[in-house]
Amino acid sequence: MGPAIAQDVLVEIGAMPVLVRTISPEFHQILHERYGGFVNSSAQPVFEFEVEIVPPGSIPTAIGDDEDLSVRFEVGRWVLERGDFHAELDPSLRHGRIWQSATPYAIDAAFRIVHSLLLARQGGLLVHAASVVRNGRAFLFAGVSGAGKTTISRLAPQDATLLTDEISYIRREADGYVAYGTPFAGELAKPGENVRAPLAALYLLAQGPENRIDPVADADALRAVLQCVLFFAHDSELVGHVFDSACHLVQHVPVRRLTFVPNSRVWELIV
Repeated sequence: MGPAIAQDVLVEIGAMPVLVRTISPEFHQILHERYGGFVNSSAQPVFEFEVEIVPPGSIPTAIGDDEDLSVRFEVGRWVLERGDFHAELDPSLRHGRIWQSATPYAIDAAFRIVHSLLLARQGGLLVHAASVVRNGRAFLFAGVSGAGKTTISRLAPQDATLLTDEISYIRREADGYVAYGTPFAGELAKPGENVRAPLAALYLLAQGPENRIDPVADADALRAVLQCVLFFAHDSELVGHVFDSACHLVQHVPVRRLTFVPNSRVWELIV
């Protein structure tokens, strides 16, 4: 029997294609099923992963039992570790290796981390928020777990397109922002649509006795947005870029507080 043949899958999220190479037919199939709407075989990758599938007990990791995730930069490379994967990324070569078990959860985490690192230098952000496109414009709904991201997504009218009910992907274009669909699903267990639209507003969610929208002071908006930004690396330079991006976002995109009762009439306020 000859050597196993590597198979590639190009997953394009936020107009940034990442190539995943594996010799595991099982994992290759998992990738196509998990990211089907985001696979673009004709794209030019901005980063490449080689994934080695290993038994769960043999993943090379130095992470402590009290750590959920470690993202650190050492000897010119990023080292990402969690209980179910170990990854080493070379930013100069835009290439990385991942050791993980044959599930989509580890590669999901790796995608989120590498996109957060790439976006940090481009003025973009990953935000713990639902996002929806309606009438050609995107709306973000940010909040901690339980604030209502999945609920507001489920209540969206039929003419709305779901980008995500969990992790929103936004990139800066000129002085505005564009929101992209992502395959990262929350409680809806449904990936977003692979579309994009200009970002019209960001709503900070709160559930209450009535539907209403209230203004938010810039300082409060910045604080709330920073609490919802997903960034995993302890790197002062990149953290500075993320902070600057959040400041620019609240200065150029309306941020309001949306208090709502869980019924579809709340969408009458979202314009």
